[in-house]
Amino acid sequence: MPKKLLENLTERIESEIARHPDGMGIDDLHAALVGIASRRTLQRRLSELAGQKKIAPIGKGRGLRYRAPVIIELQGSMHGSGKAEASLDVYLPVSQAGQEVLDYVRQPIQGRKPVGYDRELLESYHPNETRYLAQDIRDHLHNIGRSPDGARPAGTYARDILGRLLIDLSWASSKLEGNTYTRLDTQNLIELGQVAEGKDRREAQMIMNHKAAIEFLVEQAEDIGFNPFTFFNLHALLSENLLADPSESGRLRQRIVEVSGTVFHPLGIPQQVDHYFRMTLEKAAAIEDPFEQAFFVMVHIPYLQPFVDVNKRVSRLGANIPLIQHNLCPLSFIDVPERTYMEGTLGIYELKRVDLLRDVFVWSYERSCQRYMAIRETIAEPDPVRQRYREPLVSVVAEIVRALQVPTPQAVRAVAGSLVPAEVLDHVVELALADLHDLHEGNITRYRLRLSEYRAWQPMQDSAESL
Repeated sequence: MPKKLLENLTERIESEIARHPDGMGIDDLHAALVGIASRRTLQRRLSELAGQKKIAPIGKGRGLRYRAPVIIELQGSMHGSGKAEASLDVYLPVSQAGQEVLDYVRQPIQGRKPVGYDRELLESYHPNETRYLAQDIRDHLHNIGRSPDGARPAGTYARDILGRLLIDLSWASSKLEGNTYTRLDTQNLIELGQVAEGKDRREAQMIMNHKAAIEFLVEQAEDIGFNPFTFFNLHALLSENLLADPSESGRLRQRIVEVSGTVFHPLGIPQQVDHYFRMTLEKAAAIEDPFEQAFFVMVHIPYLQPFVDVNKRVSRLGANIPLIQHNLCPLSFIDVPERTYMEGTLGIYELKRVDLLRDVFVWSYERSCQRYMAIRETIAEPDPVRQRYREPLVSVVAEIVRALQVPTPQAVRAVAGSLVPAEVLDHVVELALADLHDLHEGNITRYRLRLSEYRAWQPMQDSAESL
């Protein structure tokens, strides 16, 4: 246990500091993390984080405190002098074309021209002829995102880092929607089922919906695609218990919607929404390059607004479909500034220009690759038996739980015997017993179990651990 705590010590420090807007000194931090790290270790980590500009030191000597940095997302705006206003904390590099979009959408809303959905943006896009991402950008993304393991089954890369991906993508994508959970809050919710105190219940629901949707994409990597079935189910998972009318979950909208904070008015006729939704998926499916596919979905799903709500969330997870299927590093949106992301989307809505959102997409993918390449270096080689017999393992665990059986080797062997070959039976039994031992409320959906089923069986788990 101590080793696990030390592995995420840096994240714990950042989370504790983020909880104190006015900053906190090392004494307060040491008290908050008592028993986890020594004062010397905390001093070293604080120095490293300050050097990386992930925290900002305030004051000197005994009055020294640390707080989360104030991020200035605008890289520079042109004023009458013709000179760019300097930024003290450059966070996300913006191209000249992206800056033009930024300058427009940052005008007061009264100064921007109202516009509607322009079907020409979609109709004029010809897969593998039209390109939103230039060749040099696509080559760069392939180079940094390619799995070092060569050709492996679809979804292997994402499964290798699934634990981290569930937390990172659920947290980061929810944060882009204004969710106030910290990454540590998200980790506690997903892994331990602990709801953060003082938070809106809808925030916890949003995060758990992301978790379910990510598991759907990873577990069914070979079956999902750019088709209505995948996107209807993706929307249903992401919108569960969040819509005023639950019947609209997993269905195209049948009414007019408005998007706040913009002069853009989405398409209003249901038959046309259906037509262009299907055209969007057909064109996405025909694109050969996975990064072009990913970005195409991030552009056109929010622009069409095919669902009553949750469209951007659907687009962000939908963008991961080709990356998961091609065993490329997933896109977690970790550290993406909410304001810049939203302004990139406004550039699509109001100008039909992809430049700023493309800057966000490329930077975000680079950030994700840096994170997951480092993580994978610490991950042991995946067990080939677990990979090959993953579905039988899920079935064994689910059967033991639903039958309210004590997870003994004999009980597991009886269930697994008819599902796997004799030569791997011993190994599968060992893996299933380990999974049953580690089963908790934060990972039961991986085995397609309901919370009520797990809670009814939990005394059996406790009994096995006391044997």
